Amino acid sequence: MADLVMPKLGLTMTEGLLAEWKVAPGDAYAAGDVLYVVETEKIANEIEAQAAGRIEAILVAEGETVPVGTPVARTGESAAPVERPAKAPARIVATPLARRLAAERGVDLADLTGSGPRGRIKAADIGQTPAPTAPIPATPAPIPATAPPAPAAGARAATARRVAASKRDVPHFYVQTEAEVTALSALRGQLNADARYPRVTVSHLLLKAIGNALAAMPEINRIWLDDRELALEGVDVGLVAETPDGLRIPVIRDVAARPLDAVAAEARDKVERARAGRLAPADVGGGAISLSNVGMHDVTALVPIISPPQSMILGVGAERAVFRPDADGNPALRREITLSLACDHRVIDGALAARFLASLAAAIQAPLGLLRPAP
Repeated sequence: MADLVMPKLGLTMTEGLLAEWKVAPGDAYAAGDVLYVVETEKIANEIEAQAAGRIEAILVAEGETVPVGTPVARTGESAAPVERPAKAPARIVATPLARRLAAERGVDLADLTGSGPRGRIKAADIGQTPAPTAPIPATPAPIPATAPPAPAAGARAATARRVAASKRDVPHFYVQTEAEVTALSALRGQLNADARYPRVTVSHLLLKAIGNALAAMPEINRIWLDDRELALEGVDVGLVAETPDGLRIPVIRDVAARPLDAVAAEARDKVERARAGRLAPADVGGGAISLSNVGMHDVTALVPIISPPQSMILGVGAERAVFRPDADGNPALRREITLSLACDHRVIDGALAARFLASLAAAIQAPLGLLRPAP
């Protein structure tokens, strides 16, 4: 007899939601079979068997959130050879996010053909299915004076607990500046005029600027972990992505040393997979900083919350036209974005943060350096 336990899928993971069981009591399984799905505030993780066995008892039901290390099932040895019971035809293979979207939109998964491996239904397959139109009642239903609060879904609840703990436990402080983006916009326009290459977004350019600035100031590439300061060797940068199941932060690797097109390609791929609910554990975690760009929503500025164990997060607002005095004191039209850097005061002090933000603004205002690896 042995126990399957809630795994620790990241440095800061303390609990997980058991979203779906792929096996039932009495089922035999082989090494590599997916046994259950765990959702965190970051991703849904398929947990595979490390060796062959048989499920003796399920200890944690679907939908329950339990601490890391909690036994979720009891297993035993499987007699060999084991003939697997025939699967019931109602058995539909779908990701947890796809199941949630289907339930919300009233879509029958049995009517869909999955585009994933072995016909697995993904969130993107649900997105291609129009939501049914509800009939309009002859008499509008009365609106209750107060609606009961709906319980948060597992991943959203985990995110809520995480950001609340971050704001409570991490001593945030903020520095802010404006960066002139005329040259950055011109460079982006020139790059995107070449139809042979995928388009580059402002976020891609900002990722590269952050990576180069970090490489130039390794003393700020640090986090607070297990009550001590930890210096990071690689320059990885998280990118906050909006998904149907809330925010996710895939991490772009080795940003400083790689060319802009490679950074942009990885960012596009990981954001797409985040929105489809297909991030893998290797796609998240790591890095000292993340980027949260809300400029596409015409928001002037964003003061974000750090995602531990990272020590910084950069909020970026929309581009604005403003008049500033030139060298002669005459008004000159400029186009600027607001940069708001949230920092963990256990690791970073105000002077260090100010120097980093100034370095980042300088990289944005003279963007040709973004086309080269960091020195």
